[in-house]
Amino acid sequence: MKDITACLWFDGQAEEAANLYVSIFPNSKIGDISRYGDTGPGPKGSVMMVTFELDGRKFSGLNGGPMFKFTEAVSFSVACETQAEVDHYWDSLIADGGQPSQCGWLKDRFGLSWQIVPTILGKLAADPDRAKAGRVMQAMLKMVKLDIAELEAAARG
Repeated sequence: MKDITACLWFDGQAEEAANLYVSIFPNSKIGDISRYGDTGPGPKGSVMMVTFELDGRKFSGLNGGPMFKFTEAVSFSVACETQAEVDHYWDSLIADGGQPSQCGWLKDRFGLSWQIVPTILGKLAADPDRAKAGRVMQAMLKMVKLDIAELEAAARG
C-alpha cells in the first residue's frame, strides 16, 4: 500500500507548527522544506511546504493561506499509557495559546484539534460490567483533561 500522509493547511505557520510538534513527540524530525519562488503564490523565499515525522508517522504542513481553517471534524488522537504522558502531551499542546476543551480534547495554538486519551479509558469503557462502564463514561464526560486515577476510581464505584 502507498503511504498516506496527512497534509495540514496553515496560514504561514507550517514550519513553526512542525518544529513544535517534533519537539513534543519522541522519535520525530523535520524533513524537507520547500519555499515559494518568483511565481508565488506566497512571498518569495517563504516556506511553502514542510515535511515532518512524528514518531515515524509522516505529515506535511502547507502554508496555503487564510482560506481554510482547522475544525474539530478532524483531530489527532494520542494514546497514552500513563498520566505523565497525558500531562506531557496535554500541557505541551495547549501551551502558548492552545485551548482545552472537554473529554480529553484540545486545540493547539494553531487551531488543530487533538485528543489526549489514556489507553485505559477504552478498556474501562468496554468492560462487560455495564454499570462499571457507565460510571467510567459519566466520569469522563465531566473531565477536561482526562485523569486516569479518577477513571479507575469511577470503575471501582
